[in-house]
Amino acid sequence: KQLDPIVKEWAERTLKNQYYRYLYVDAMYIKVREYHKVVSKAVYIAMGVNTDNKREIIGFQIANQESKQNWTLFFDSLILRGLVQPKLVISDAHEGLKTAIQERFLGSGWQRCTVHFLRNIIDVMPKKNTVEARQHLKEIFKAANLEISRKLKNEFIEKYENEKRFEKAIKTLDAGYEDAVQFYAEPQYTHKHIRTTNSLERLNSEVRRRETVIRIFPNEESAYRLIGAVLMDLEENLDPGNRKFLIEPQQ
Repeated sequence: KQLDPIVKEWAERTLKNQYYRYLYVDAMYIKVREYHKVVSKAVYIAMGVNTDNKREIIGFQIANQESKQNWTLFFDSLILRGLVQPKLVISDAHEGLKTAIQERFLGSGWQRCTVHFLRNIIDVMPKKNTVEARQHLKEIFKAANLEISRKLKNEFIEKYENEKRFEKAIKTLDAGYEDAVQFYAEPQYTHKHIRTTNSLERLNSEVRRRETVIRIFPNEESAYRLIGAVLMDLEENLDPGNRKFLIEPQQ
């Protein structure tokens, strides 16, 4: 409990001193004992990339479930602390999260994580004899620019549109494509890092690794304390010293 004021001060610090042009958000689930039973709770985590091209964990919150209302409350807490509208918010396509982003960050771009999106497409594809098709899909989001990406997407549709087994995959690709290629509007050196939530998910995995030792938190306060302390520790090692997350090319 000696950690409580330290974690609280860090978690509620002002965000007015920095501008975060890229904001990554994601949720993970933990188990907490509550009223003599074990319940699942969502942990919301936000990571920003500041003007020095370094990452910061700018907020976390524990809620009963992942919902539009709870995401909105989380974003409101960040805004109250001084968060200025980012250029791009990167996340998965959870409907409640999407709506909360659109409402609270009006004018910001939304980048749908391409890893999650590819998984969504592949999940509705046949498992057999689709190695070539899967590789084609991956290339769409690794293309050097939007023009090439769009060409590859159109080629995929033209190639498989007459095969009924690809009908759902093509429909999914077509419906979500524009949201998954917003990263092309940003400088090329950022593309690898801002087209997915991978960097935040690696952080979540590290939290999960340390949280697994406990398995079930005795209460929400202990969960907040431990997860906050872990996040503080992880943040110190994100981009230490002169290391940068996004490396601009030399002029």
